[in-house]
Amino acid sequence: MDLFGDQSEKPGKQQPSGSPSSKSHQPLGTRMRPRTLAEFAGQSHILEEGKLLYRAIASKRISSMIFYGPPSSGKTTLAHIISNDTNLPFESLNAVLDGVKELRGVVDKAEQYQKMGHPTTILFVDEIHRWNKAQQDALLPHIESGLLTLIGATTENPFYSLVGPLLSRCQLFELNPFDQQEVTALLERALNDSERGIGAHSVQVDDGVLNLIAQKASGDIRHALNALEMAVLSTDENADGVRHITREIAEQSIQSRKVRYDRGGDEHYHYASAFIKSLRGSDPDAALYWMSAMLQGGEDPMFIFRRMYIFASEDIGLADSQALTFVHSAQMAFERCGMPEGWYFLSHACLYLSLAPKSNSTGAVFQVQQELENSGVQPVPEHLKDKTANALEASYTGSENPSDDYKYPHNYDGNWVQQQYLPESVKQTWYEPGKEGKESELSERLKRLREKLS
Repeated sequence: MDLFGDQSEKPGKQQPSGSPSSKSHQPLGTRMRPRTLAEFAGQSHILEEGKLLYRAIASKRISSMIFYGPPSSGKTTLAHIISNDTNLPFESLNAVLDGVKELRGVVDKAEQYQKMGHPTTILFVDEIHRWNKAQQDALLPHIESGLLTLIGATTENPFYSLVGPLLSRCQLFELNPFDQQEVTALLERALNDSERGIGAHSVQVDDGVLNLIAQKASGDIRHALNALEMAVLSTDENADGVRHITREIAEQSIQSRKVRYDRGGDEHYHYASAFIKSLRGSDPDAALYWMSAMLQGGEDPMFIFRRMYIFASEDIGLADSQALTFVHSAQMAFERCGMPEGWYFLSHACLYLSLAPKSNSTGAVFQVQQELENSGVQPVPEHLKDKTANALEASYTGSENPSDDYKYPHNYDGNWVQQQYLPESVKQTWYEPGKEGKESELSERLKRLREKLS
C-alpha cells in the first residue's frame, strides 16, 4: 500500500516501487508516516480545527507556505498530506541535490499539467534554506503567476535563511518537536498496527518502557520508532512466541539521549540564551543543564567560555570583579587539561557566575556612546590637556600654561580634590552603582564623593 494513499490518478506522483513485502524493509519510522490529517499527531497550534492551516487544507485552498522546525517534526509528511487532500500534481526537489536546472524541469511539467486542467502544481522543496539567493529568486515568477504552489521545508529560521521576496509570498508555519506524551502515543500506535507497524509480532512491553524511549528521543519521533523496531526485531521470542521488551533492552536500543542542537542554527542561539538567562537568574541547576545540553550537542567549549567572559562583566561586573579573573583561570585550566576533566572547570565557572552577586552597571558605557553619537565629542577642558603640549603652545604665545591649573589628587587628603573632568557643557552622569556584593562599598564611596560636589 502507498504510504500516501492512492496516487495513481494524480500527475507528478510516483508509484511505490516493489511489492508490499519490500516495504517491510523500510524503517518503522518511514512505514508509520501519517497518510491523512486525521492520522497526524501533534502540532495542534497550527492544525487544530479552526486554525489557519487546518482551514486551508479542509477548504482545499492552498497558498505557498514554508514549514520550519526541527528534524522529524512532520514537515515532509504535512506536504504529502496537503497534496493528497487537494488532489493537485505534486513535484519534489531537495535543495541539497537539486538546483535551477531541476527547477526548470518542474516548471515544464507544471505547464503540461495546466494544459491537462490542473491550475497549479505543488512543489515541495526540502531543505530550502540550502538554496542561494539566485536559486530562491528563480522560484518567484512561477509562484507569482500561480503556476507553482510552493511548500518549503527548513530546519533554519526562515527570517535569516530565506530572501525577503520569497517570504512575502509565503505563509510561515513553525512546527515544534513532539512532546513526550505524543511520542508515547505514536509508539503505542505502531505496536498495535499490524499493517504498517509491528502489530504482527506478539510483543510484551514492560511498564514505563515506551515512556523511556519517548523521553530519550527528545521529540524525534523517527528516532523513537526506529529504536522501538530495533528493540523488537533484536529480541528473540520466548516459548510462548512473545518478544519481551524490558527497560534494559529499550535502553540498549535507543542508547544515549539525542540532543536536538545545531551549532549553526536556531537552537544554538536558543540554548545559549537559556544558559545566560539562567546564570543571570542565579539558578545554578538550570545553568548547568543548558551548558551541558550545548556541549553534548557538539558546541565548542570556547564558545561557552566566551559567553561566560562577557557575562562576568555584563551581569556581575563590579559586584564581584573577581568573576572575570575566575573565568579566565577556568579557561586556562581547561586548555591545559582538556576533556573529560575539563567538565570540572566549565562547571566550576558556571556555578560561580550563577551564585555571584549581580550588577549590570558596566552597561553605562553604552549610554555614554549614545551621548557621543547624539552630541559629538566636546573639547577637552584646558586643565586636562597634555602639559607638555600646552607648555609648547604657551611658550610660543607668551601665555600662561593652562595645565598649571590641574590639581593633582594625590596632593590632597583622601587622594581626592574637587575638579571638573567632563567637558564644561556636559552635566549629566551615567554610571549608577549596584547595591550587591563589593559594589555596595564602591557605591558608598561614590555617594560620599558626589555629596562633596553638591
